[in-house]
Amino acid sequence: MGTALGVTKNAVRSQLASLERDGIVRQHGLRRGSGKPAFSYTLKAEFEPVLSRAYIPMLVRLLRHLAERLPQDQLAELMREVGRGWAGELPTLAGEPQAKAARASELLNGLGGVTEVEEDGRCWLIRGYSCPLALAVRENSQVCGAIQTLLERYTGEPVVERCERESDRVRCRFQIGATSAG
Repeated sequence: MGTALGVTKNAVRSQLASLERDGIVRQHGLRRGSGKPAFSYTLKAEFEPVLSRAYIPMLVRLLRHLAERLPQDQLAELMREVGRGWAGELPTLAGEPQAKAARASELLNGLGGVTEVEEDGRCWLIRGYSCPLALAVRENSQVCGAIQTLLERYTGEPVVERCERESDRVRCRFQIGATSAG
């Protein structure tokens, strides 16, 4: 196996040991044959979605079909329900709005976004340089409403969505502690 990959067997063993130590793979079975026993490895279930390329096309198609079948106000409410449900799976934040905005930014970054927090008058702005759901947002901007509701419930603060949805780039923008007039 090592030669087919262009690496030594020791390099393969070392990489497998690291992956096993980090909890990414586990020994799955033992194969006996000539020579040393050989272990087979399997990816742990929680890491399978990371390697799957099916989630995004499936989500985009689901959004497309929902948009074809539901009136816009019902789709918007459905997206808000998704955000509420997602937030219900997270711990509630305590503290000052600035700290809550920082944690909300960390949440978006953990999902694959690139964001930072800056002061914006009497509120805090999460400024994104990318969007973790860009393909889904391009299909239907109501996805931003799900994230807005997620952030409102997560922070316990009013949130106004001001995402930028240009033709080639989607960037998150959420005001934390804002009012609709803000």
